[in-house]
Amino acid sequence: MNYWTNCQAYVITIRMKPIYHPAKADITVEGILHALADPVRVRIYADILRAECPQTCSVFLKFDNQTLPKSTLSQHFRILREAGLIRSERKGVEIHNRSRCEDIYERFGPMLEAIIEAYVAQNKRLRRK
Repeated sequence: MNYWTNCQAYVITIRMKPIYHPAKADITVEGILHALADPVRVRIYADILRAECPQTCSVFLKFDNQTLPKSTLSQHFRILREAGLIRSERKGVEIHNRSRCEDIYERFGPMLEAIIEAYVAQNKRLRRK
């Protein structure tokens, strides 16, 4: 067996770690409120809600004219995902994120809509000042 064959065998056996998503029954109000307590995460989630297609992490590298490190963004997405707010799917080297608003609405009704509306209204008030 030559070097190339050894490398091919190694690459074939490497598996990507599965992405954890809580079951709908495991999503909690506390988890949602914790995830949305950070202004960066609530903005990311609001933008994902408004988007017509899944969003990648790189879309959010710029936040209020500030560049966020990819590692920081990954942590924000992990917290949103573990709270049950988003579903992430690997597409090649990218991870596409979309909202789980149907699951949350079924479980908690319009609670999430009220939180996002309050966030938007708060930002409008802050921009006027």
